Amino acid sequence: MKNKKTKKTKKNSNNISFLIVTIVIITVIIVIINSTKLLGSTSEVYVVSNGSLSYEESAEGYIIRDEVVLSNDEYQNGMIKVVPDGERASKSEMVFRYYSSNEDNILKQIAELDEEMNEIIETTGVSLGSSDIPSLEKQIETTIDSMYNLNYLQKIQENKNKIETYISKKTQITESLSPEDSYLKQLAEKRVNLEKELENESEKMYSPIAGMVSYRVDGLEDILKVNDFDYLTTELLSNFDLKVGAVVPLSNEKGKIVDNFKCYIAAPINTEKSLSANVGDTVSLRLSNLDEVDAEIIKIIEEDNGRIIVFEITSDVDSLLEYRKISFDIIWWKYSGLKVSNSSLIEEYDKTYVERRKAGYTDKILVKVLRQNDTYSIVINYDEDELKELGYSEDEISSMLKIKLYDEILLH
Repeated sequence: MKNKKTKKTKKNSNNISFLIVTIVIITVIIVIINSTKLLGSTSEVYVVSNGSLSYEESAEGYIIRDEVVLSNDEYQNGMIKVVPDGERASKSEMVFRYYSSNEDNILKQIAELDEEMNEIIETTGVSLGSSDIPSLEKQIETTIDSMYNLNYLQKIQENKNKIETYISKKTQITESLSPEDSYLKQLAEKRVNLEKELENESEKMYSPIAGMVSYRVDGLEDILKVNDFDYLTTELLSNFDLKVGAVVPLSNEKGKIVDNFKCYIAAPINTEKSLSANVGDTVSLRLSNLDEVDAEIIKIIEEDNGRIIVFEITSDVDSLLEYRKISFDIIWWKYSGLKVSNSSLIEEYDKTYVERRKAGYTDKILVKVLRQNDTYSIVINYDEDELKELGYSEDEISSMLKIKLYDEILLH
């Protein structure tokens, strides 16, 4: 009887031990499962955003233009700029004229005549019966007012030229409307004759072609030509000893007509990317004013230590008229689209995937990588035709998930 009780107690003890072990094992499994879920839920994620990637390099280049210099070495005593710097001139239009040998004396006589005529009109109250004269007087007054606090020499000269033109027109009207025997008419005629004398004695320069007028002449216009770039060498360009971004000074002896619809930038460069560039390639250039302009490679000159690439640009040309040597950025390529971290990409059998987490579930999504740098990639979804080429069936394509803006994707 005692043996039976002992056996029964032992059996119950074994059952309890088995139950305890089972509970411990189940508890451990639950803990492991929950721990795995917890780790998964706290994994780092990247939110898909719109972005762009580019490959850029800095360079220095020399600006080459189609430009014609206007000058006469026999006249080196200054000039009157008829067409202001930076404005267009039509073909055969007078751009500027040189001072005549008797310029100062004639201008002094004209000024004295202007003062005497104005005094007669004011003191005698002569009415010439033309509405044009008050209008011209108003223009003269407005131009004079605009010159106050003006310290830009070029603008001052332009306004001075305008005033002289207005006064000349006023004199012509005065001459035509004054009585034949009046003293005022005699003074006006004398002024007109002095203007003709001044014009006849001065050398006038006319534009041979239509284009932008510039008085920034540096002597390189006849060296850096646009018809053939084979003459370019790094040695030639470096011998000019030009400073990057230096403004070409205004000349008071010469002017030029410039094609402002296009210009060229010749850049000596020796980088891995530049060595793979070809004539006809299109790139973007970021200028010093931060504008990005389209450019085409039209010439490549091979040298022992690199190459000279000639870019043609057709926008923002006016902003470069003051310079001969500039620094700029070459944007070799630029892609925009859905931007993801490279750490989120999974490579499997020549295909690329990302893992999207949504509502506690994780889905693997096929993506196509357009461009990539060391940190990020620009990706897009495959279209239907591309998926068919990859061997996917109609059913697979119809059920295939797509990556979208603001999706949360796992980082690995």
